[in-house]
Amino acid sequence: MIQWVYEGVRRSKLIDRIIVATDDLRIADAVEQFGGEAMMTSPDHATGSDRVAEVARRVKAEVIVNVQGDEPLLTGEIINKAIRPILRDPSIPLSTLMTRIEEVRDWINPNVVKVVADQKGFALYFSRSPIPFPRDLQLEKLLTFPPKEKKPLPHRVFKHIGVYVYRYDFLLKYNKMKPTPLEKLEKLEQLRVLENGYPIKLSMVDYEPLSVDTPEDLQRLILHLSPKR
Repeated sequence: MIQWVYEGVRRSKLIDRIIVATDDLRIADAVEQFGGEAMMTSPDHATGSDRVAEVARRVKAEVIVNVQGDEPLLTGEIINKAIRPILRDPSIPLSTLMTRIEEVRDWINPNVVKVVADQKGFALYFSRSPIPFPRDLQLEKLLTFPPKEKKPLPHRVFKHIGVYVYRYDFLLKYNKMKPTPLEKLEKLEQLRVLENGYPIKLSMVDYEPLSVDTPEDLQRLILHLSPKR
């Protein structure tokens, strides 16, 4: 899976250097076997961004892209869409991605992170809950729709895709911030940014992520990649 992610990142023409940050020698060995670069980090990091910050201190770069290792279907062009806003606008400290939610099961799944944005494309909130939630929506009725019929989801329902693009200085500043109440409640590190008053730019992509967070997710991915499907 790490190699799939690595190869996807390598297709981005906006990225100069790819480093797999890990605290596991087995992962580092696997990366070196397929010709990639790995860097060992502390096993005590609470978040992926903390791990990335450790590596960032060892390299010279104005922009740091954090691609998570559980997104094997990411492509270079998808990653570029997260990078471009921060290259165009020097006032943006952090950018990331979102895509429309089409399936009710994703909307109510706590492992799928939802996001709502303002009219300029900046994040208002991230949550594991189904947001936004229309007051008049009858969720019970939505869940009992016949399996073959398309279930009507609310407009402007988006899921977050775990690609983060940081300005170097902001990443180090973020790394020194203490975990915040909503971050600890939802177990979502990006909420630390919002709770400290910093903007997060969102870019829309037409991409259906198959993040591998559970054994069931892995089976879905294998089925998706199977030539017999």
